[in-house]
Amino acid sequence: MSGGRFGIGVIGTGMAAKPHAGALRDLEEILDVRGVFSRNPDKRAAFAGNYGFPIADSIDALADDPELNAAILITPPSERLHLVRRFAEAGKHILMEKPVERTTDAAREIVSICEQNGVRLGIVFQHRFRQASMALKDRIDSGALGAIGLVRISVPWWREQAYYDEPGRGTYARDGGGVLISQAIHTLDLMLSIAGPVAEVQAVAATTPFHRMEAEDFVAGGMRFDNGATGSLMATTAAFPGGAESIAIDCEAASAHLQSGTLTIDWRDGRTETVGEAAGTGGGADPMAFPHDWHRDLIRDFVDAAKSGRDPAVTGREALRVHHLIDALMESSREGRAVKLTANNLN
Repeated sequence: MSGGRFGIGVIGTGMAAKPHAGALRDLEEILDVRGVFSRNPDKRAAFAGNYGFPIADSIDALADDPELNAAILITPPSERLHLVRRFAEAGKHILMEKPVERTTDAAREIVSICEQNGVRLGIVFQHRFRQASMALKDRIDSGALGAIGLVRISVPWWREQAYYDEPGRGTYARDGGGVLISQAIHTLDLMLSIAGPVAEVQAVAATTPFHRMEAEDFVAGGMRFDNGATGSLMATTAAFPGGAESIAIDCEAASAHLQSGTLTIDWRDGRTETVGEAAGTGGGADPMAFPHDWHRDLIRDFVDAAKSGRDPAVTGREALRVHHLIDALMESSREGRAVKLTANNLN
C-alpha cells in the first residue's frame, strides 16, 4: 500500500464508471488510484483527465504493480474472465460490476478462480448500501415486522432505442441477456438479501415492439419463497418515461414499501414510519441519474474486507443466487411451466 493507502486500479471507462470515479475521489484519503485502463486510449485519457487519475498503459502494468492491492472491473461481462484470471493469479483482490458473467457456469468459474487464488471477489450491488435498504433488512431480520407473507417487485424502467443500438447491448454474446441480467438484477439481488431464497417461479418473458434487440425487455412472473411467502415481479425497460423500481413486503405486523431510496412502513396498529431520502435510480432515459454515495460505501466496505481478511458485503459466491433466479425465470418462460430452484446452496 502506497503511503498506507490501498492501491486500486480501474479497468473500463464506460457509462458505469462515472459513479465509481466519484466514489474513488471521495475516498482518496484511504485509496491510491494506481491507474486507469481502457482499450481505447482516447477514452482512458479523457476519463483519467476528468477525475485526476493516472493512466495505465496496459493490464500487465497494473497487475504487476507491487503497490496495487485490488482492481475494479467495469467492463462488459463478456470481457471479464481473462481479466479476473490475470489479476487473481497476481494476488490482487477484485471488485466487479454486475453481473458476474453472462452465464451462471461462467460466473461460477470466476468465483472459483478467485477462491483458488485466495483473493476477495466483491460484486457491485450498491442498492444494498442505501440507508432505506439496510433499515428494511434490519427490521425483517430482527423479526420486528413479523413473518413475510407477500413480496411484490416492480422495475418499470425506460430505455431509448439508441441505448440498444450500441454494439452488443441487449445481446446474449456481450451482456448475457436483457432486462433481467442488465437492469432488474439489482432489485432481484436486494430482494433475495432481504426476503430470502426463492424456491419456485413461473414467468413470461418477451421483447416488446418498442425495442429492436435480441434479448428480453419485459418479464413478469410469480414466485414462491423458501420461507412460504408468495411473490410477484414485473421488470421492463419499455415503460416510458420510466419510473423508480420498488420492493413491497407485506408482513404480519406491517407492510413495507421501498422505493427511490425511501422506506415507508405502515404498521397495522396505525403508525407510519419513514426512513431514508428520495434519490434518482436511473430508471428513465438517463441510466446514470443516481448519486454515487452507495458506490462509495460499497467500495469502502470492500477495501476494509480486503485489508482485514474478511468477506465483502456481497461476495461473488453470494451473487450466484441472483444468477440462479434469473436462469429459472427465463427457463420458465421458454418452457411454459413452473421451475423449481435447486441451486440455493450456491454450489
